[in-house]
This record gives sequence, structure tokens and C-alpha cells, in this order.
Amino acid sequence: MKSNIHPLISKRYSPVIFSDKEVGEEVLNRLFEAARWAPSSFNDQPWNFIYGVKGKDEIYDLLFECLMDANKEWAKSAPVLMLSVASLISPTTQKENPYAFHDTGMAVSNLLFQATDMDLYVHQMGGYSKSKARELLKIPDSYKPVAMIALGYKGNQDNAPEKLVSRENNERTRKPLNSFVFNDKFQG
Repeated sequence: MKSNIHPLISKRYSPVIFSDKEVGEEVLNRLFEAARWAPSSFNDQPWNFIYGVKGKDEIYDLLFECLMDANKEWAKSAPVLMLSVASLISPTTQKENPYAFHDTGMAVSNLLFQATDMDLYVHQMGGYSKSKARELLKIPDSYKPVAMIALGYKGNQDNAPEKLVSRENNERTRKPLNSFVFNDKFQG
């Protein structure tokens, strides 16, 4: 039942067909500004983003090179690729930050909903080589690559391969609430 949730949550989905319409720097800056305002433990703000614009930045090609082949098949149409990266050490405590991934996810969520509000779409991916990303993008050991992200406007299905059109039109499903919400001891 999606009727009782915010329309941005209902509208959001992860496309595999993107338009080649350019995503400008001003738009990207609005998305990163939204990410900047995410909550975080100790207000450490452990998130980082490495991004590239297709046809403009060499970094786009490096990000693309990190993707697994199955993701390259569709992500090649995305005008923007980015990688979220978590800082593993808290500047407040100088110790490992156990909430770095949670907080980075919160920042990506803010970015995602800002994008959805602007009729942009975001597709996050775990299918990429973290070691290649670390090497090509010079990510130090005190940081960890989290998720690759394709971003752009919704594409036209008319010229897309049938395999992608079918995937694009798959029904979105979710587990029932009672399978993960408990008013008692954990029941997983």
C-alpha cells in the first residue's frame, strides 16, 4: 500500500534506461547540498562523493571502468556516475566510526529524494570492483567505497533493448511489514 506514504517515496525507483539530457553543475550542486544536510553521529558527516559527467570528465570513465559488466550494459546511458565513500574514522573520537555506512546512506537518501523531486532518477549499485575503485580513484585505507550511483533523467524506452525495457517495467515489490517489524523480541 503506497497511498499513505510521501509521493516522493512512491515515485522513486531505480531505472535502467536514462535520457542523454545533460545534468548541469547547478543541479548536481543542489543534490550534494541536500546530501550535506543529512543527520550523522556526532555530526561527523562521514560521506564523500566522487562524481563524473559523461563526455566531460575523465573521472566518469574511471568510475565506469569499475562497474561489473552487467551494470555497464545499462549504466552507459547515465549522464552522471558517482561513488559514495565513507570515512571510517570519526574526527570527533579519533576512533572507528561504527555509523559511517549508516550515515553515508542517510546522505545518499537525501540526495536521492532531492533528485526525485527534481524529476531526476538514481540507481545505486553494489556491482562494481571496490579494489579497482580504491586503486583508480586513489581512495585511502581510512575510507571505504560504499555504492556506485547512476543518475540522470528518465529515458525513452522506444530505442532501448527489449531486455532493458522489460527490466524497466518490472513491478516494484516489497516485503510485508510483519516480516521485518517486530513489537517483541527479534524474529528474523
